[in-house]
Amino acid sequence: MTTKTKVSIIGGAGYGAAEILRHLLVRDDAQVLRVSSKDHVGKSLGEVHKTLAGYSTLTLQDLPPREAAAGADVVFLGMPHKVTAKVAMELFELPCKLIDLSGDFRLRSLVDYERDYAPGHPCPERLGSFVYGMPELFREQIKGARYVASPGCFATCIALGLVPLASAGLLTGANVRTVAMTGSSGSGQNPQEGTHHPIRHNNLKAYKVLSHQHRSEILQTLASAGAERVSLDMVPISAPLSRGILAVSQLDLPEGHTRETIHALYATRFAGERLVRVLPLGAVPEVVSVAGTARVELGLETRIDEATGKRTLCVMSAIDNLIKGGAGQAVQSFNLMTGGDEYRGLDVPGLWP
Repeated sequence: MTTKTKVSIIGGAGYGAAEILRHLLVRDDAQVLRVSSKDHVGKSLGEVHKTLAGYSTLTLQDLPPREAAAGADVVFLGMPHKVTAKVAMELFELPCKLIDLSGDFRLRSLVDYERDYAPGHPCPERLGSFVYGMPELFREQIKGARYVASPGCFATCIALGLVPLASAGLLTGANVRTVAMTGSSGSGQNPQEGTHHPIRHNNLKAYKVLSHQHRSEILQTLASAGAERVSLDMVPISAPLSRGILAVSQLDLPEGHTRETIHALYATRFAGERLVRVLPLGAVPEVVSVAGTARVELGLETRIDEATGKRTLCVMSAIDNLIKGGAGQAVQSFNLMTGGDEYRGLDVPGLWP
């Protein structure tokens, strides 16, 4: 008989919670005890998240954090930043493990947090105490972690595209210039001016130019991979699609390298990573290839300018922002933290078309 890991979700009305539930409700090794939320209280999961109808009799409940977590082995936190930290403070004394999908515990620096998220972190002494939930970098640490901070969507897409360069020492002193387009689901389920899908439809718009909150997270991740003194200029773009991120990062092609040697470097670094696919030279990532999946596609191209001889490397990466960029990566950490198959329920192809 399969031993079931008992799970609770606090912050169960959002898209991230829907993805977690989509993965866990169909598994025989997990039991969702309860789903807590301030919104849609009393409604069934299927009423709030349409695709879950018939998979569970649970309803959303407005519960105090300790009551929501009672008896759970793992608690997923799916609330906005600062709210999450305050809830987590009530759970630290409990024996459960925590997986946080917000930005409250990703950064180690209080200065970075207060600049990028909000002044006055509720428990600054806890910064740096959560393992960063990117298995491609911290797999062994995640396995033994009690608390995991699941990465942000842009951070996942952009950092994974640059990690091989960082690990090889080829990002030291580099200036990376990234443009990344994202789908509307990354703005959450509550419509807001400028993020509501009808406003985004048939439109492209840059926002938080050079100041997006994931920039510090990306730099911290690259430093963990071995990069030093990296400069990142990041321009996010609101794209007219529901799911997906396509990031295009450009930097000087490192001396002594060609497109072939860089491609070999990437292939070697991600060999054995079942969710990361380094495309053949000449191929480019597409959102449609990864939407609905936990997969990452990476593509590379180089150019030597005819007039100046300037050598440019272009790294392209694509993910589903809600899955590999959010809840799916959290489930990947859940699998590792509970001693199961890391890729259970995740290594599946997407929809076509």
